[in-house]
Amino acid sequence: MEGSIRCCANYVPVTPISFLERAAVAYRDNISVVFGDITYTWAQTHQRCIKLASSISQLGVCLSPRHVVAVLAPNVPAMYELHFAVPMSGAVLCTLNTRHDSEMVSTLLKQTEAKLVFVYYQLLDIAQAALEILSKTTTTTTTKLPLLVLISECGHPSPPHAKGTLTYEDLIAKGTLEFEVRRPKDELDPITISSTSGTTANPKSVIYSHRGVYLNALVSIILNEMRSMPVYLWCVPMFHCNGWCIPWSIAAQGGTNVCLSSVTAEAIFDNIFRHKVTHMGGAPTILNMIINSPLRKPLSGKVAVMTGGAPPPPDVIFKMENLGFNVTHAYGSTEAYGPAAINAWKPEWDNQPRDAKAKLKTRQGVRHVGMEDLDVKDPHTMKSVPADAKTIGEVMFRGNTVMCGYLKNLKATQEAFKGGWFRSGDMGVKHPDGYIELRDRSKDTIICGGESVSSIELEAVIFSHPAVFEASVVGRPDDYWGETPCAFVKLKEGCSATADEIILFCQNRLPPFMAPRTVLFADLPKTSTGKTQKFLLREKAKAMGSFFKKNISSL
Repeated sequence: MEGSIRCCANYVPVTPISFLERAAVAYRDNISVVFGDITYTWAQTHQRCIKLASSISQLGVCLSPRHVVAVLAPNVPAMYELHFAVPMSGAVLCTLNTRHDSEMVSTLLKQTEAKLVFVYYQLLDIAQAALEILSKTTTTTTTKLPLLVLISECGHPSPPHAKGTLTYEDLIAKGTLEFEVRRPKDELDPITISSTSGTTANPKSVIYSHRGVYLNALVSIILNEMRSMPVYLWCVPMFHCNGWCIPWSIAAQGGTNVCLSSVTAEAIFDNIFRHKVTHMGGAPTILNMIINSPLRKPLSGKVAVMTGGAPPPPDVIFKMENLGFNVTHAYGSTEAYGPAAINAWKPEWDNQPRDAKAKLKTRQGVRHVGMEDLDVKDPHTMKSVPADAKTIGEVMFRGNTVMCGYLKNLKATQEAFKGGWFRSGDMGVKHPDGYIELRDRSKDTIICGGESVSSIELEAVIFSHPAVFEASVVGRPDDYWGETPCAFVKLKEGCSATADEIILFCQNRLPPFMAPRTVLFADLPKTSTGKTQKFLLREKAKAMGSFFKKNISSL
């Protein structure tokens, strides 16, 4: 009992702020951030963050109530620094999606009651329009609009702006190194607010805790097999799940952050060779961009790539590995701080044929070491489905790396955690070895004549067609069948294919009921993280009306 009391007295809440403090000592002169020709060391990054935190606190941001500081910026050095400076000031960081329009930015600023908003100069028009909208919807005279802080192009003078506008570098210059970092009193205190990607509807604001971020940052080191001083290429938007918590992981390992404000295949290959990149991440869309780029070339050394979001087609993984990338498939959600499960590779799978090996890599796998539980359950009875690779249930998880809840949305939070588990909305199966594999989102499963059609499985087949660049499948309402598969396809540049060719290609590889009845050629609408916005495609399919007329009774 006495030992327990001593342990309690020595309790210090964990926080990822400590990773930066350690890096400033252990990796003091190592390069922390690279952006074009701009570089900072870990000692410089630590000092910049302390001074920035000092200035933020002087602008009236306080702990009680815990104020929110928002940022609207791509993957530039300021975005990275704010992941430390804002929590060091005692505030909560809210990262805004750079693809949101002014209306949505205004909505999120109002919901979070942000006191400051840092804005990258290229996004200034969107932010100013959002503040204009917010000024018209504010109902009380005591409510103040958030102060705008302009982030200039790194290494360049500030663009023309209104007199009195706060600038990022000015705040750093005016800050003091004597500032006492405001650490959390409880490790369950909020550290960030991150919006869901909006693949199914309007985004919700997800609350992360210091404990959850701390754990997931360490987990990310394990999942990415990061040794000391990795070189990480930023293709994952830092506003999305706070970059899967990897900003803090790189600090913990004293690595180098190679920032990209715009992700292109040319920039990826250029930076990989220039900075000897060891790790990167990205949605399957990024992988697809790489393998179809005319600039692609084999790498001089292995680059570990973690991919998530939609399951990558086996053909994409195979082509990436032919170029020298080592692809690891993770699965999770914004509510799980990014990755929640990993496809832990088994040595015996190395002897599998190429196609079988690529298909095994598309599994979602098992829970990572920071997640307490991951299961596939019947959403009604909450019983685990049998591990037969056939019975479909809903993927659910629980643990310290699951969100605290949705901001100001108690109803949605209660629905998400109904039964004591977080309900992902993803439908999947459990294999005999315990590994899970997604079959579809609950909203994306197509019921055709009573048969369930997996859009993921159908998309993988369509993608294997040599002329197809990417594909997405949704259900098209039908008077006779209920729904029929409707495929939206984007072809590779310089390639051609007809709808009938795509349909026949699928019919030769799948049961007849799974083949698409409708094929449309178009660009696919995407979220900023590369996920296809299927709800927009479903609206298009619905607008087309029934494929079969009511009096048709057979194909």
